[in-house]
Amino acid sequence: MWLLDVDGVVNATRPGWGGPPRKSQVWSDTDRVSYVVRWALALVDRIRALQESGGVDIRWCSTWCPDAHRLEYLWRLPPLARAITADPIPRGPACWPLKLAAARAVLAEGRRLVWTDDEALPPPGRLRDELTAGGQALLIEPRSKRGLQPEDLDRIEAFVAASQP
Repeated sequence: MWLLDVDGVVNATRPGWGGPPRKSQVWSDTDRVSYVVRWALALVDRIRALQESGGVDIRWCSTWCPDAHRLEYLWRLPPLARAITADPIPRGPACWPLKLAAARAVLAEGRRLVWTDDEALPPPGRLRDELTAGGQALLIEPRSKRGLQPEDLDRIEAFVAASQP
């Protein structure tokens, strides 16, 4: 299971990936405003390929959950499940406990976890050790302005491949 955040992970101001970012306005029914979203096309292509391969189940784990259908349309992603269903979804650090609860729920189901988030991952210490015990979780915290990079996707793909029978 991959818990995927949006802002600072896929939506990044300078994603790189060998070219200028794609850019679009995305309407949020929740906030009743349009946001500028920037992403690397190659990143979204790799996310889509991983989901389509059946090797990993991707779930949105973001304050974008209520409006994620707009991102799925923009990025040509299939409908993905939402890890956060609170209504309204708290913003900023107030949302982090919901994301942590989603990660713990994945592990409690006996599933391996990939969690990508630029802010909500627990810092090194007891909580992070609890999540990563036994090699069951891969936590990746990209730099917010850059988002996930090719080497991060390489790590995710290797982690997913290692869990295949």
